[in-house]
Amino acid sequence: FTSVEKTVSKSTITSTNMGSNAAASGPSSLKLVGLVAAWYAGNTLYNIYNKKATNMIHAHWFVAAAQLVVGVVWSMVMWGTGMRKTPNLTASDIAACVPIGLFACLAHAGSVLAMGVGAVSFAQIVKACEPAFAAVIGLLLPPIDVKPMLAYAMLIPIVGGVGLACVKEGKGVDINVTAFAWASMANMAAALKGKMGGSVTKSLKGDKSKNMDSANVYAVMNIISFLFNVPMVVIAEMDTLQVEWDKATAEHGAQALIINIALSGFFFYIYNEFAFAFTSNVGAVTSSVLNTAKRVIIIVVSSIVFVEPMERNTVIGSAIAIGGTFAYSMASKKKSAPKKKKA
Repeated sequence: FTSVEKTVSKSTITSTNMGSNAAASGPSSLKLVGLVAAWYAGNTLYNIYNKKATNMIHAHWFVAAAQLVVGVVWSMVMWGTGMRKTPNLTASDIAACVPIGLFACLAHAGSVLAMGVGAVSFAQIVKACEPAFAAVIGLLLPPIDVKPMLAYAMLIPIVGGVGLACVKEGKGVDINVTAFAWASMANMAAALKGKMGGSVTKSLKGDKSKNMDSANVYAVMNIISFLFNVPMVVIAEMDTLQVEWDKATAEHGAQALIINIALSGFFFYIYNEFAFAFTSNVGAVTSSVLNTAKRVIIIVVSSIVFVEPMERNTVIGSAIAIGGTFAYSMASKKKSAPKKKKA
């Protein structure tokens, strides 16, 4: 009987280990490829329709807010129909999400305004500097996040590459200051959102009773972001919004304007939801690397669609900056060797 018991025990342990290994193996490669493909396609289409919309109407805070409305409606439909569980949040949970929603609002609006007043490719090149902002924020706000020295060294080609991209042959430094300022605001806001949001979202997703998976986390942040965007529309554009709308519809037609705003909002929400889902499956570092590669696609596609000139310095500078961002992401992954346990 002893030998039989040992055999049964061994079989049980083996099957348990196999089950745990299967659970730990995570999502399939096909699912991850699908998420990346949907993320890239959605992001590229968002940039195209966003640029078309902001070219039509000079009320870019309004465009940013309208894009968020699409996501709000999408979330309400998903929750109302029961296709997705409704978040179960307390007042303190919502209060913890408010600062993250504010920075999400500024990051989104900054990107929209940057691409509205400048080339999509230029905005993407400047946004490649986001790791530099994140590195500074990581050192200033607790908990202090000290990266390996190699990661900080990679900030040099990032900043240098962006600088080179701004140097025009025969003209010297030629910067669209307004676009650069809005893109930099987006970078700063994104860095603050990442710094402050990590612990909050982890806590919310860890409590199953709150129904806060990656999709619902993004949906809640999108709603709060919209609520912060509305006052900015009132302050910055309410006096001229009707005039700008009439001018845009007279020149382009109301249908074309509404379609471009609606499609940009739809693809903005969809690509972010896929990006959140991908990050939750593979981690922030892998997601950051692929986010870097994404910029290359957007720069190339936007240059073709909108006939944006790409001079030699722009191409070389953007390649250096994006390559530096890739190296920064990889270097940030490395950690010091674990301490040896005492005997």
